[in-house]
Amino acid sequence: MNPWMNVVSSALLFILTAPLFARDKTDVLVMKNGDRMTCEVKGLDAGVLYVSFDYIDGTTSVDWSKVARLESTQLFVVRTEAGDSYTGTLKTPESPADRPAKIEVVEIPAPETAVVDRAQVVQMVATSDRFWERFNGEVSFGVIYSKGNESTQFSLGSQVNYVRERWTIASNYSSNLSSSTGVTTSTRNSLNLYAGHLLPKENWFYAGIGDFLQSSEQQITLQSTVGGGIGRYVKNTNRSHIALLGGAAWQNTTYGQTISAGTKQSIATALIYADAKFFRFSKTSLDINGVLLPALSDPGRVRFNTNASYYVKILGNLTWNASFYGNWDNRPPAGLPGSDYGSSSGLSWTFGLK
Repeated sequence: MNPWMNVVSSALLFILTAPLFARDKTDVLVMKNGDRMTCEVKGLDAGVLYVSFDYIDGTTSVDWSKVARLESTQLFVVRTEAGDSYTGTLKTPESPADRPAKIEVVEIPAPETAVVDRAQVVQMVATSDRFWERFNGEVSFGVIYSKGNESTQFSLGSQVNYVRERWTIASNYSSNLSSSTGVTTSTRNSLNLYAGHLLPKENWFYAGIGDFLQSSEQQITLQSTVGGGIGRYVKNTNRSHIALLGGAAWQNTTYGQTISAGTKQSIATALIYADAKFFRFSKTSLDINGVLLPALSDPGRVRFNTNASYYVKILGNLTWNASFYGNWDNRPPAGLPGSDYGSSSGLSWTFGLK
């Protein structure tokens, strides 16, 4: 079996068996207008608090800026604009009406309490003592068919995140296949791995990345990139998130077909990584990331990879997305194209947080 099919099968198996564990709806949510509700808090992301009720099907989106009080015995990883991170249960202490609302995070396992401004909280991810209950992510699928030239395009993607108090581990897989009458089928498969750890200094972190690419357009059998460096969140709010990372990487590429099958190129590169996310309450979001790799062992050669996705919420956990991918090399082997790019659209379904 094609090794990439094994990756796809494994990704789908993981997603389909992802832990969607329900718990008792005993959390307390009080809005600024005085409404009081008993619910299950799922998490907070992009200014949206996700909750579920016994009497409402699915997950409900709540504007975080309009929440006055929140209490939950569920464990959460709580992160703030300043880059601080805590793990614990939640409760809201009493405060004068003219003072900013606070949230107490009763930390686990140590019996300590951290008090933070509600407005400073940018992310809350439900976690657990159980390993499998710490994951969240999404899966997407799209297809386009044209009868005129008998062309078909398929796209498959998945994203899985594992969040701890100061650690974040993420994987992102995407697959694109395009076939048309009289034309060789074009395929592109990409697997991206990321692991980051917050540093004591505000909003600074160190991270490692791994990128594995197969592209029939560029005749890349397998391109492996491994690197890491130091980064900083230059903006981290409930409306946007921008992170920059600088470091070094090693890239190994195996080519085939036109040039001698199995030809390999290995280069040492500098690494410049950028990730940006922009949100609009419970409606749309835009995710963009890019990796610039100026070669150190082959001066003058530069490679650049980018991915962008725009999401529009349809209903509950279901969204429509439009995506763009691109891969450029300003000095490819003779006779091979220096770029591969394309777009796709389809439906996405989230799990874990929502």
